[in-house]
Amino acid sequence: MDFSFIWTILSFIIIFSVIVIFHEGGHFLLARVNGIRVHEFTIGLGPKLVHFKKGETEFSIRALPFGGACIFENPDELEDEEEEKDNEEKLTKDLETDKKNKSFKDASVFARISTVLAGPLFNIILAYLLGLFVVFFAGETGTVIDAVTENYPAEAAGLQSGDVITKINGERVYLFSEIRLITFTDKSEVYTIEFQRGDQTMVTELTPMPVGAQRMLGIQTKDFIDCSNLSMFKYSALEVRYWLKATFKSLRMLFTGKLNKDDLAGPVGVAQVIDTTIEDTKQYGVFTVILNMVNIALLLSVNLGIMNLLPFPAIDGGRLVFLLIEAIIGKPVPRKAEAYIHMAGIILLLLLSVFVLCNDITKFFR
Repeated sequence: MDFSFIWTILSFIIIFSVIVIFHEGGHFLLARVNGIRVHEFTIGLGPKLVHFKKGETEFSIRALPFGGACIFENPDELEDEEEEKDNEEKLTKDLETDKKNKSFKDASVFARISTVLAGPLFNIILAYLLGLFVVFFAGETGTVIDAVTENYPAEAAGLQSGDVITKINGERVYLFSEIRLITFTDKSEVYTIEFQRGDQTMVTELTPMPVGAQRMLGIQTKDFIDCSNLSMFKYSALEVRYWLKATFKSLRMLFTGKLNKDDLAGPVGVAQVIDTTIEDTKQYGVFTVILNMVNIALLLSVNLGIMNLLPFPAIDGGRLVFLLIEAIIGKPVPRKAEAYIHMAGIILLLLLSVFVLCNDITKFFR
């Protein structure tokens, strides 16, 4: 039996389950704080494996470890006006007797905004907690230059060992990984480098050297930062900041055509990354594998939080758009119109999911 495959599957299920539980848990917690009743809190898709009911909420685990949901209600959004009027009268009577247990659409607009926003926000909180674990045991790498490579741009620009890079093209950097990120995503012909040399703040310019698909500066660092102390709180925040920047920059490259379909990855692609990571790190021991799995979970949690905030129908960001419109104009967008838009969004998401799945599978064989 291939135990690596078993570890890959277990790691995949654990990582996705934790991320989804935090995301949906954010929705659930803020819903209850705002007095909104939750019909079901479910992890996974497909048939129910385990379920129980507590209060008015049914908690369930489903067969497929993809996604989850915090279901507030199942109204027929396309009901006719007479049915809607009757239901509103019924809900008004219910609210008079139970003002602390209302349906989602009868809560105030700001209660609904906070409930929808809580899912992505809890993903960022989870990423920060995971970051504490990662930096405590792995430390961080700062931006102090240890050496410059001979005949590379950094040497020509006058950078020296001991210089501390603080900004590239006006963008503040704290970690060496941010320098790599900028050189990968920013295709500027010339980089403006701001750095500290002793007590002096200095500025220079350099032209990156293309080496294959990379753009090299020719700087090396051994600036290891020990975070097994109170500094872990600062550097966990900087680690989350890095992944937030990486996500936004990747989205910008995707929407501007600088990334192609092979740069996308769905669940199958993520499973392949997990499998490769396990294979590459298992020789260093179980703890190293766990540390890398936590780091992958950190990245995915940030990614899920940001992706869910995109103003696309059927996801949190799309729902926030309608809620913000309601908050501004003082009345909700007609329910039928919103329902049709979200339905179109669901169809597009399903088509995108099928495309990404097929692409992940073909990449495996390629």
